[in-house]
Amino acid sequence: MPEPTFRGDPYRILGVPRDASGADLKRRWRELAREHHPDRAPGDQPQQERLTSLMAEINAAYDVLRDPVRRARHDATPQARQAWEQERAEWQGSPASPTTPDRGRTAGPPPPPPSRPVTGRFDTSAAYRTRNATTGGGGAPLSGQGPIDRNSRPRANDLRASTPTGPVRRRRTASQPPLPSLEESRATVLEFGRFHGWTLGDVADREPTYIDWIARTITRDRDLVVRARLIAADLDERGIERAVRPPRPGFGNPRAEREAAEASA
Repeated sequence: MPEPTFRGDPYRILGVPRDASGADLKRRWRELAREHHPDRAPGDQPQQERLTSLMAEINAAYDVLRDPVRRARHDATPQARQAWEQERAEWQGSPASPTTPDRGRTAGPPPPPPSRPVTGRFDTSAAYRTRNATTGGGGAPLSGQGPIDRNSRPRANDLRASTPTGPVRRRRTASQPPLPSLEESRATVLEFGRFHGWTLGDVADREPTYIDWIARTITRDRDLVVRARLIAADLDERGIERAVRPPRPGFGNPRAEREAAEASA
């Protein structure tokens, strides 16, 4: 079914410039619809008929321009090009119109759409330096250090990137913290494990192998380990034999656990 043809100039009917956007066309069509709607003349039959005919013409013009394909076909017709040349000739020397704010421009194609504003530009060519160029004031560069001679003795202040603060030297202090007594060790209360809330003395009397496990395995509590070792030494002095606890998953080394599992199988 062929598309209905439109006779006339839709731009003049809507009162918009020929480069109006889709949003401008829609806004102008709404303004005309509010102004010329037939409901604005209730009881006046001739006026309603005139407004109905005018609104039909406005709607037809808007239907042509809101469709990009139909608008391009209309602009390519000889009548549209002739009207465009006539309007450009009229715009030269004529004041701007409220509906066509760009009529004060010179003849020619429509201006390009506004681009993104350019921010401030700075000339950084003075800060350019070639690769490996010195940036100091012309003084002597850093001397650096040569490769380490394995056959010579290290110098006193031979600091390198791997050890920027020098070698770490540890020495024992003259005063060592005093060891707790056996009674204090046996009165220590456990705060974890299956014997939570028990004292080390009660654990040593009930299951002394657990004391050996604490002395051999726990690393986060130094005081507890020291007290457990004191109790374990006391058990050894009293000749109390303890069975060696087999390694458990998560405790001990994996190789010993694997060997113990193979031996038991």
